[in-house]
Amino acid sequence: MRIIKTILLVLVLISIMPFFLTKTYATYDPHSVANNIFGIHILFPEELDKAAQLVNSNSGDWGYVTIPIQASDKNIDKWQKFMDDCKKNHIIPIVRLATNGDYFSKTSWSKPTNNDIVDFANFLDSLSWPTQNRYVIVYNEPNRGDEWGGTPNASEYAQILDFAVQRFKQQNPDFFIISAGLDNASVNSSGESINEFTYMSEMNDAVSGIFSEIDGLGSHSYPNPGFSAPPSNAREGINSFYYQNNLVYSLTDKYLPVFIGETGWSTTSVTYDQQKAYYQDAFKNYWNDSNIVAVTPFVLTAGQGSFEQFSFTKNTGNTPLFDMYKGFSKTKGEPLLAKDFAISILKHNQLIPIKKFKTNETIKTVFETLNKSTKTFFKWLLKT
Repeated sequence: MRIIKTILLVLVLISIMPFFLTKTYATYDPHSVANNIFGIHILFPEELDKAAQLVNSNSGDWGYVTIPIQASDKNIDKWQKFMDDCKKNHIIPIVRLATNGDYFSKTSWSKPTNNDIVDFANFLDSLSWPTQNRYVIVYNEPNRGDEWGGTPNASEYAQILDFAVQRFKQQNPDFFIISAGLDNASVNSSGESINEFTYMSEMNDAVSGIFSEIDGLGSHSYPNPGFSAPPSNAREGINSFYYQNNLVYSLTDKYLPVFIGETGWSTTSVTYDQQKAYYQDAFKNYWNDSNIVAVTPFVLTAGQGSFEQFSFTKNTGNTPLFDMYKGFSKTKGEPLLAKDFAISILKHNQLIPIKKFKTNETIKTVFETLNKSTKTFFKWLLKT
């Protein structure tokens, strides 16, 4: 009989242990801790060390990087190294989902599907992240046709975003889901682009309450028109996030944490000296908004091509823009770090000998949660 009881007890513990090992923590408000809003947008993990020099300089710590991950680029060794390097360099990663395409090509990016979301959720959950909040931006500028399979569709994106919230949260409640940054220069042009405010309204019409579901608002607050406008409160300028969040408030009665995933002036029309003054003005008078979590200008290293006009580095080394941004006073961020939650019954040898079950804290916790009839059954199992 005692052997039978032992076998039954082990089987019961194995069956209920997953319940007690489930994480109970989830995303936290990034403004509830000291936060360094300075960040930079990078294209490849190899740029991380350079990015850390920029965003954690001058008393800063735990700055941000935004980085895209393509659907065809799920190499676990590559991306786990990236996460490990983030931890080592005190960098908070913001991972932006991307379909398949070429960063340096003007051809259209493919339209994502629910299966893409499932694959991303599974893959990104397989990685060990440096911080408790796992920041994920769901795609990029979908109000542009060339970013959405050729034709923008707010309803389709709202449904993808809705599915992403449900799927990622189901996978792991630590995922912090952020809407895509929209092209703030786009106008309503049939089949080609949709104005960002029209697009957001159409999203909410398609999926009522979609902005109540997400954790953060993504914004591409570029200084438009022409990536050259001085800082101002214009709806299409570096303050466009403010008007976007006001629209969110009108729809949800709440403001969202804001992640400016892209911004920056073009060197073809704005000198480095002028950019320095513009950035100082922006951070002092516009990006000091209490809802902003991170500002990650585009881009650290662009190489050759159309993005070169925004690059903080050149083949010859750092640009004056890099040195200027590095010189800004920054905050020592103190994000909540990821918790290691690998508890196995096999690691606790005291759970195995029957005579020690009565005093083991884990058994006590299990016992206290059981109903009366199940407690009676457990007492019978534990009786010696």
